[in-house]
Order: sequence, then C-alpha cells, then structure tokens
Amino acid sequence: MPGNDTSSKAADSSAAAVALLETVRSELAAVKLGLELPGTDKARAATKSALAQLDDYILPRYRSLDAPLLAVVGGSTGAGKSTLVNALVGHPVTRAGAIRPTTRQPILLHHPADGLWFADQRVLPNLSRIRGVKVDGPIPANQAGATPDAAAISSLVLVEDSAVPQGVALLDAPDVDSISDDNRQLAGQLLAAADLWVFVTTANRYADAVPWKLLLDAASRDIMVAVILDRVPPAAEAEVSEDLRSMLAKQGLADAKLFVVPEVPLDNLGMLPAETVAPLLDWLKTLAKDAAGRADIARRTLNGTVKALSGTVELVAQAAEAEDKAGQQLAEDVRSSYSDAVERILAATKDGALLRGEVLARWQDFVGTGEFFRTLEQNVGRLRDRLGAFFRGQPAPAVKVETAIETGLQAVIVDEASNAAEDADQRWRQDPAGRHLLGTDDLSGVSANFPERAAAEIRAWQGSLMELISTEGQGKRNQARWLSFGVNGLGAALMIVVFSMTAGLTGLEIGVAGGTAVVGQRVLEAVFGEDAVRRLAQKAREDLQTRCEALLVAEQQRFLERLRVGTPAAELGKHAEALQRLAAQA
Repeated sequence: MPGNDTSSKAADSSAAAVALLETVRSELAAVKLGLELPGTDKARAATKSALAQLDDYILPRYRSLDAPLLAVVGGSTGAGKSTLVNALVGHPVTRAGAIRPTTRQPILLHHPADGLWFADQRVLPNLSRIRGVKVDGPIPANQAGATPDAAAISSLVLVEDSAVPQGVALLDAPDVDSISDDNRQLAGQLLAAADLWVFVTTANRYADAVPWKLLLDAASRDIMVAVILDRVPPAAEAEVSEDLRSMLAKQGLADAKLFVVPEVPLDNLGMLPAETVAPLLDWLKTLAKDAAGRADIARRTLNGTVKALSGTVELVAQAAEAEDKAGQQLAEDVRSSYSDAVERILAATKDGALLRGEVLARWQDFVGTGEFFRTLEQNVGRLRDRLGAFFRGQPAPAVKVETAIETGLQAVIVDEASNAAEDADQRWRQDPAGRHLLGTDDLSGVSANFPERAAAEIRAWQGSLMELISTEGQGKRNQARWLSFGVNGLGAALMIVVFSMTAGLTGLEIGVAGGTAVVGQRVLEAVFGEDAVRRLAQKAREDLQTRCEALLVAEQQRFLERLRVGTPAAELGKHAEALQRLAAQA
C-alpha cells in the first residue's frame, strides 16, 4: 500500500540518519587534538559541545520524532525565569529570590501523560532524575531549585503538572550569565537540548551581550524562539518593544515571538497575575494541540542543529588535518635526527675508526707481537708463511678483542644517540607545538638504560657472528686451521673485517691501523675461502645495521609517544558533507 511504502521509507531514512550520527559521534570522540596550534582550543571546545548536543538532543530527537517538545526557559540572572514558569502553571513550582544564582537545579515540568518521555535517560542522559512534587506554598530553601548541593547541577528534577499542556514540557534552566561556572555551562547544555527557546530578558537588560550571543546561536540553527520582555514599565512598553523587535530582525530573528510582561506587584506567594502571561500560555497550548505543527518545529530545529553540527565537524576536521600535518613534521624531525645518527654509527664502523686504541691493542695481542704486526706491514707478500707459523702455535684468547670491540662500539652508539636526542629536542623546542609537548621535560640526552641496552645488543650481535662462524664451519671441523683458531678467534677476525671493509665489502681500507684488516681477511680466507668471507661479512654488517636501527627506533619513541593520533581528517570531512545533505532534507 502507498501509505505503508511511505512509512517504510521514512523509517529507513531515520535509521540511516541515526547510523550516520552515531558514526559521527564515535569519530568525534576519537579526535585527539593534543598539539597547541592556532585554533586548537576553539576546535576542542567545539568537539566537546558537539558531543554533548549529539547525546542530549540530536540523537534522542531522531530516535523519537514524536516525543513532546522541550521548551527551555532561559535568560539572564534575575530576569524572572522562575517567576514566569510559576505563573504559567498557576502556582509556585520553582524557587525565585533575591540571592543569586537562584536556579541551581534545573526543573522540568511536564503533563502527567508525557512522563514516560522524560523519566528515562532519553534526553540529557548525563543528568540523573529526581522526582519532584507539586507544592502550593512558598518553597523551602532545601527543595526544588534551591538545592545547594554540588550534585544538584548533575540532576534534573521532574515535576508532573496537569497545568502544563500535553505535548510541550517546560525546563527552567540556570542563568546564562551566572556567577557560577557550573551553572553557566549547564544553562548552555540545556539550551542546546531544546526544541524551542523561551528566552526571558528585562526592559533594562535586553541589549546585554551574553543573551544576544545565545540568541544569535539560535538564529544560526533556525531554532524557534519566543522572547519574553519582562518587567516592562507601561509607559515604556511601546518604545522598548519596538527597539527589541528591530534588534531581533537585524539579527535574523524576525520570526521570533515577542511577549511583553508588564511590571506589576507580585502576590504574597511571589506570583504574577495570571493575565500577564496569558498570551504566552495560549501560544504554548496552541503548539501542544497541533501534532503536525509540533513535528514541524522539531524537524526545523533538528535540521538547523544538524546543519550547525556539519559546520562544527568541518571545523574539527580542519583542526585534525592541521594537527596531522604538524604531527607528521614533528615526527619527521625526530626520525630524521635518529636516522642520521644510524648513518653516522654505520660510517664509524666502515672507516676503520673502531680499529684504533684499545681494539687495535687487543687485536695485536691476539695475533702476535707488535714486531710480528709491523713485519706484516712491511712485507704482506710473506703473509702466507707467517700465517702457517701462526696456526702451528696456540692463539691467545679472543675474549679481550670482543670486549674491546663492545666497549668501542657502545661508545659510538651512545654518543650518536645522544646527538640525535639533542638534535630532536632542539627541533621540537623551535616549534610551539613541539615545545608544548616537551613541557619541562629534558629529552636532549639518552634514556637512563640506553647504554645497557646498547651493550646487550652488541653482545647479541657478537653472539650471532659466532653462530654464523659455526654454521659456515660445519664441514671444516676436522681441519687443523679451524681447530687451532677456534670459533671465538674467527669471530674476532670477522669483526675486524666488518669494521675495515668498504665499497660493498670488496676491498680493504688501506692505511687504517696498518695490516690489521689484512690479518683478519687472510685468516678468514684461509679457513673459509674468499667468497664465503665476503658473504659472512655482508651478513654481519646487515645484522649490525638492523640492530642499531632497532636501538635508535626504540629510543626515538620517547618523542613519538607524545604525539597522539586521532580520527583521520578525511573521514571527518566526508561526514561533514553527509551531515549537510541530511540537514537539507526537509
């Protein structure tokens, strides 16, 4: 049937809208704007506000389009909001007084038949519910809107009253310009959850900046607004009303309803005469009786709010994109600093720099006397005979060579890691966002346990070289050369070769520490052969490079872990466009 098809399409459309909005909510909540960039504070505030409005109004209203309208009564301190609400229902319900702020706890008045819509957490889910009671006399200070407890601002008092038109609920909100930060924030939250605003001001305060800021926000979201001009002296009514209407029209609120409440004495219960609010009450009753009209108001406010949400999402998307770019640059600065450090470490292992000092002394002790080494320098051609004599003797332990190499290599790695940290720290401190991330922390040196980790990694590398030697020499164990030199001795020789060979491991670095590399190279070739030595040295160097890179990648995390990654800006941008299309659906 056509009617069923229309109903089904509407249900599908509503379900799709809710799914989109839930996705937007989830991804907004995932946004992490941790960098201090221009506009970031505004984007953070906008994100917080958007999440609250999605929870408090947009999602609940989309899920319950036929729910009663929520009219939030808001305004400046002392404007007479509570007195007005009491007048609308014909008896005292909320507290009004001279002590400011008077409205500390929001009170929601509804018709008894509408109670189920507000008893659960459908709207304003973060506010707990308190069941209030209708009273017919002055309200004690410990009841209703005067509760001084700090927990009061996180609760909502529900009061059933048959005087409230069925289909419209009234919510008496705190002052929008309250001296209490909590009250001001709650007032903003309640107004953002409204289907329509009943905004109360006075004859001498209607041009105040704070109320107008909120009214302009209402205009931008196309919310229906009724402005109550309270306490107007009869002689000034025409002049003040005309001026206010002109101001409303200039700010895009020409369609706002304007009701004037004259300045009159209150009775002994602090009540206004019923006739002063009769036009406003009649208007509310007319809205309540017209189900189709109420639905139109809800859709109008909903579409306007979703349109505003799309702008907020776009703003957050731009902030997220800017942060992503800034974060990438900060991360690149760090990675560049540590990558350069790795290159410097590897260069130091190739140019023979490690084959001086203690390493050279221990190697000379290992292969023979200084005289023996100088003889090799003078006559490399006689190396084969010298090696034969060397193999017939008992070689000195290679442990001291390994230890010297470990110490020398550790010093290089720690020094270059420290240089990288200092460079990265300086780069970040030159950037306001990076400077904020660092705060008072000093990351210009290596982490406390880095020297130990570096030493452990070097020992692990040396152990892997011994495994390479053992694997390569499996078929040579019966050879005298292998047995006489041993795994440790050959490993020490391989380390010497690794630290002295360049040009793709095809030649020797001539002139570095005399014949140091010659001895290591020839010893290994005598046992394994030239091709095998080249292959072993290549594997050893690649393993060393991998370990050095891993060490410095782990070390740079001290910087990178301060960069928090949130929702991709591209996804948020797409959602902003989808929300624009949703808002355009009348």
